[in-house]
Amino acid sequence: MMDEIIKFFQTGGVFMYPILLVFALGLAIAIERYLKLTLVRNANRGMWDKLHPVLTKGDFDTARKMTEENKSTVSHLLNAGLELQGAVRRRDDIEIAMEETMMEIIPQLEKRTPYIMLFSNIATLLGLLGTIMGLIQAFTAVANANPAEKADLLSASISVAMNTTAFGLMAGIPLLIIYVVLNSKTGEIVDSLEMASVKTLGSITRMARRKNTATAT
Repeated sequence: MMDEIIKFFQTGGVFMYPILLVFALGLAIAIERYLKLTLVRNANRGMWDKLHPVLTKGDFDTARKMTEENKSTVSHLLNAGLELQGAVRRRDDIEIAMEETMMEIIPQLEKRTPYIMLFSNIATLLGLLGTIMGLIQAFTAVANANPAEKADLLSASISVAMNTTAFGLMAGIPLLIIYVVLNSKTGEIVDSLEMASVKTLGSITRMARRKNTATAT
C-alpha cells in the first residue's frame, strides 16, 4: 500500500510537492483554529454557568468582579456592559458598549480561518495546472514518437498527468470540509455570546424596573 502511494506521488511530477505544502499549511492552521475555538467554547461555557445565577439574582457587583478576574471571551464581552451598569440609565448605552466589544471579538474568532478555504482552492488549482502542464509535455513527446507507439505513450502520459488533479482534489476537499466545520464552530460561539449578552441586558433591565417601582411606591 505504501509503495503504491509513493509511486503515485513520484509519478505525479513536480506539482505534487507544492500541493503537499499547501495541504500541510492548511492542516496546520485548521488544527490550531480547532484547538483555539474549543478552548474558547469550553471557557465560555464554564464561566457562563457560574455567572448566570449571579446575574439572575441581580448581584451585578459580584458579576462585575467575576468578569474582571476571568479571561474568557464571554467575560470580556459582558464586562463591557457591566462596567456601565449603574453608571448610566439608558439600556441602549450598555447594549452599544457590548456590541462594540463583540465587533472586536468576532475577528479574533475568525482569525486565519479564511486561509483554509484559500488553500483548498489553491490545492485544487495546482492539481489542474499540473495536469495541463503534464498533458502539454505528453503531446509534445508523442509528436516526435514512433506512430506505432503513440497510443501507448499518450495513454501512459495522460495517466501520470491526471495524478496531480487527483492529489489536488484529495487535498482540497478535506480542507473545504474542515473550513465548513470551523465556520460552524465559530458561529456557535458567536451565537452563545449574543445569547449571553441579551440575557445580561434582560437582567439589568428587570433590576432597573424593580428599583424604579420600589422608588415610586
